[in-house]
Amino acid sequence: MIYLQLFWEFFKTGLFAIGGGMATIPFLREIGTRTGWFTEAALANMLAVAESTPGPMGINMATYVGYTCAGIPGGLVATLGEITPSIIVILIIAAFLQAFRKNKYVEQVFYGMRPASTALIAAAGIGVLQICMLRSDARWPGNALWELVDLKSLLLLAVVWVLTNVVKQTKGWHPLAFIVFSAVVGIVFQF
Repeated sequence: MIYLQLFWEFFKTGLFAIGGGMATIPFLREIGTRTGWFTEAALANMLAVAESTPGPMGINMATYVGYTCAGIPGGLVATLGEITPSIIVILIIAAFLQAFRKNKYVEQVFYGMRPASTALIAAAGIGVLQICMLRSDARWPGNALWELVDLKSLLLLAVVWVLTNVVKQTKGWHPLAFIVFSAVVGIVFQF
């Protein structure tokens, strides 16, 4: 039963998360809340792993969730669920390519989908900031505003920003160097 549920949840995610991997995050938050498969903290860890591994982030996230829920078969089923809608749409478009290419309604639909995908990506970015920058144990108005922010994460963000945008010697470094640097800092300082 878990395999069917994994397939269905990620089929819906793959069908409606238009705009790339970051657009899947609101769907993943909802899946975690509803099913209990993972917590917000686990989602942050999955996001870090999915961002730092090769391949599309949405597929990496599906594989990760499926694997943590049901092992290797679960990872395969969740990944298949995530990519099936895209395969179906591509096959349909390929079959009717000439008609779609010149159809003004199809152009208008895709034009109208731009704000929705932008909103999903913005929501994902805000969600990532909440997960990474705010302390999960602090609540407002019970705490002062400055107590809500995870100061270690904010400091790491500032250091990485300075290294990637200000310091001339490190501006051109490969992003992988900053990912490794952040991982080491996270391990050493127990983020």
